Amino acid sequence: MGNAAAEMDAIYRVQRHIYDASRKYYLLGRDQLLDSLDPPPGGSVLEIGCGTGRNLILASERYPAARFFGVDVSSVMLETAAASIARHGLAHCIHLAQADAARLDTKPLFGSDDFDRVFISYALSMIPPWREALACAYQAVRPGGSLHIVDFGEQSRLPSLFRAGLRRWLKKFSVYPRAELEAELRRLANETGAELTFERPFRDYACSAILRKPAPVGTSVREFALSEELADHDGRREDGRRPE
Repeated sequence: MGNAAAEMDAIYRVQRHIYDASRKYYLLGRDQLLDSLDPPPGGSVLEIGCGTGRNLILASERYPAARFFGVDVSSVMLETAAASIARHGLAHCIHLAQADAARLDTKPLFGSDDFDRVFISYALSMIPPWREALACAYQAVRPGGSLHIVDFGEQSRLPSLFRAGLRRWLKKFSVYPRAELEAELRRLANETGAELTFERPFRDYACSAILRKPAPVGTSVREFALSEELADHDGRREDGRRPE
């Protein structure tokens, strides 16, 4: 985690203070991703590459009955996220930890190794071992749950000069759109029996995907969601945590 954390800290040590104000103009599709989450009551949601905490804060306000978790490799971004979450009075329902997305193990961090929803917003394009990060993210999805992704697309339906200029600018921040993302997601879907929805909104400026993991054999998605909701309710203490 050392090299990746140091690189991200160097990029965002100053930028984190203006990140949310500037990124809203070109990180398109993030709010649509949050709309698609729709976690079950009492469900758990994990963001990989949570940055300033912007998405987690908005998601927790939309889905107040869910529990939220976020990981990021950058310690300075996590400092900003923790401060913002505290200002919004959401520290009780959003939990953060430092982790490398390509070596993710959430059990020691949060006491759970799977979640109803996992999402990644404009982070795979910044992770060199992005395939490993994608595999870890999918592994963290609970059976019957879903992985949600939004990131830069190929801009294939946009003017070539715009595309070239955008690529040069993104490169300055170590951002590289993943042309093979759809193929990798389809491979995961085919190998695991998952259902994939893949779109290229904004004339392929962005790409968005939902990969739905199958429920256990012999259980409908609705039945499984209900059983998980009841298990979460019965297994938590009064403080909302599971007994050790």
